[in-house]
Amino acid sequence: MEFKLNPDGTMQSQGAGQPAAGEAPTAPPEAPSAQQQLYVDSAGAPQPAAGGDVIKDSDSQNFMADVIEASAQVPIIVDFWAPWCGPCKQLGPMLEKLVRQAGGMVRLVKINVDENQEIAAQLRVQSIPMVYAFKDGRPVDAFSGALPESQLKTFIDKLLDGAKPPLEAALDEAQALLDGGDAESAAALYRQIQAEDPGNDAAIGGVLRATLAMGDKDTVSQIIEALPPEVLAKAEVAAAVSAFELSQQTEESGDVSELKALVDAKPDDHQARLDYAVALFGNGRNEEAIDELIEIIRQNRTWNDEAARKQLLKMFEALGPTHELTVSGRRQLSSVLFS
Repeated sequence: MEFKLNPDGTMQSQGAGQPAAGEAPTAPPEAPSAQQQLYVDSAGAPQPAAGGDVIKDSDSQNFMADVIEASAQVPIIVDFWAPWCGPCKQLGPMLEKLVRQAGGMVRLVKINVDENQEIAAQLRVQSIPMVYAFKDGRPVDAFSGALPESQLKTFIDKLLDGAKPPLEAALDEAQALLDGGDAESAAALYRQIQAEDPGNDAAIGGVLRATLAMGDKDTVSQIIEALPPEVLAKAEVAAAVSAFELSQQTEESGDVSELKALVDAKPDDHQARLDYAVALFGNGRNEEAIDELIEIIRQNRTWNDEAARKQLLKMFEALGPTHELTVSGRRQLSSVLFS
């Protein structure tokens, strides 16, 4: 089957009829809510969203139905690949992972160019991997080569026009529960997300943070010990581990008021000031804790093998890289170190 590119950018099969006069185009279905797309059965196991598989193989004969017509309902990503293509083997699994995470809000159609050279030629596929995005019957975006996962996510987010996939919406809901003090519900939702997407580092980190907020440090310790090194190295997980380690230090640091009196009496007692900073952080006085560590670095940056700087970086990691205190604290640290 051959395809024709219309002046407005849409595509049609050669000889295909046009919609009857006055016939209204099919309206896209209303997007299901995150609660509809991510739910649990009576046993507590997450169930997939309805609507069938969001990834399929296609060919020239079915391209019109699988891509052009289907893109009136939901954005369609078309991956042109071949079995002998090394970069395709890197790109394909990442695309599939992100499309599945989108929970039906976008679909992936895979075209083997060796078996479908005609359609590849008509779409001017000169090298692979080549990826097109279709909306409303027309290509709206494209790229070639094996992009990193972060750029693929940006590519898909752009297609969704700001709408959040169900897993992301569920993560936001879990964070809101945790911020609102409902750690138990947050932990349950994070576990549901992790069951749906076992490698999701935000969900793993969320389980750790929520469990820590519930006061169950033994369970947190057991989870951390069971995680492989490559998972522990992920940003969200590392931040949660740092928060746990800081909570352990807080228990050992001592009473805040007593430490404050000791620092006031001996301003050059760096260990007392470091313990005071840890105690402040454990009591939610994060900005004061950062200021105290900055003061140690200002007085003696190399003290105890740069213990103050290392403690400060652990606090930054626990807060997260975009937290306002992390941003301002790093600015203060740079000012001290390079003054």
